Amino acid sequence: MTASGDWVSLFSGGKDSAWALYRALEEGLNVTRLLTVHPSEDSFMYHVPATHLTSLAAESVGIEHVEVYPEDFDAPNADDATAQGDAELEPLEAALEELRAELELAGITAGAIESEYQTSRIRGMCDRLGIDLFAPLWQEDPRELGEAMLDAGFEITILQVAADGLDESWVGRTLDAAALDELTELHEEYGVHVLGEGGEFETFVTDGPHMSRPVELEYETVWEGTRGYVEITDAFLG
Repeated sequence: MTASGDWVSLFSGGKDSAWALYRALEEGLNVTRLLTVHPSEDSFMYHVPATHLTSLAAESVGIEHVEVYPEDFDAPNADDATAQGDAELEPLEAALEELRAELELAGITAGAIESEYQTSRIRGMCDRLGIDLFAPLWQEDPRELGEAMLDAGFEITILQVAADGLDESWVGRTLDAAALDELTELHEEYGVHVLGEGGEFETFVTDGPHMSRPVELEYETVWEGTRGYVEITDAFLG
């Protein structure tokens, strides 16, 4: 892995991709683009909730933002997970091919922790493109990662929950030290991933040391019996 050349950060606005970006900047990697894929509906490969907020986060980070709007992946009707993941990767790979024509593309950053499904595909894509992968969360302890994010000054809002043990009170909640303690207990009781990598919850980073201004959110909460989400009514830089 080399710090020279241009790096592209795969950026959903969630805590994991934001942490990968932050660590890349700490390591001195020359991140010149943030790249967001905006799935229209469910996805096997990408973070879905509120990706429209990434434009504000990118403005605060101060790095040029590239946005990809693929056709509907039709993920709910997929009958072959392998083929679905490969198909969903295609618009991302095409976007990186385009960027390689204008940049000295050295590599990408990604926020996967334990998902071999996602990471194996991203590694394969990097091999095809002849670029490096910086994945600083890969196989790290989730609790320690969460603590590191909070210690660094990340402010994290939970946008969506869908798991046993996560009730309506978690929708819109700040992921802080107390929440990490509760998630650790829920992991032991229900198997909830401490950082939600199994889709138990989704997040958005509203502020951090790599951002010049916080993203302020106004929202209403929606609860549907066993799952819930925030419905953003306004968002702006503070």
